[in-house]
Amino acid sequence: MDRRHVSHEDLQAVIAEDAIDVRPGDIVVFRTGFTEAVMAMNRQPDKEILDATGSVLDGRDTRLLNWITDSGIAALCADNYAVEGLPAREALGRRPSLPLHQHCLFKLGVPLAELWWVKDLADYLGQEGRTAFLLTAPPLRLPGAVGSPTTPIATT
Repeated sequence: MDRRHVSHEDLQAVIAEDAIDVRPGDIVVFRTGFTEAVMAMNRQPDKEILDATGSVLDGRDTRLLNWITDSGIAALCADNYAVEGLPAREALGRRPSLPLHQHCLFKLGVPLAELWWVKDLADYLGQEGRTAFLLTAPPLRLPGAVGSPTTPIATT
């Protein structure tokens, strides 16, 4: 899966095509193929290939940021290393280097989870014609920390 910045329009097209019902409180999980590419490299990662692998959200797309706010989602998770494009697309003037991170983490309190293995779950849901599942992903109790590993479990 080639690297591309996913816009609000792109995301809405996928949501419509796959008949996904995103509701307030949902945790949205993206499969981009990034972790699959990493694992296929058999402990010999190729930075050039990985830099061009797996779609990322376009953090500079204000319509996308507004959708995150308006949808009321509880978290964004992905199998890539930053959920949004890193670095973000160029912008004029003084702008945050990771606008989606700033919007989600600091403005909304919406956590981001990265580098999840979602292939097996996505394959299963696709075979079953489903898009929804129960997700639990408790973080470690690290008072004062800014991040934590999780152990995500999908109950289907």
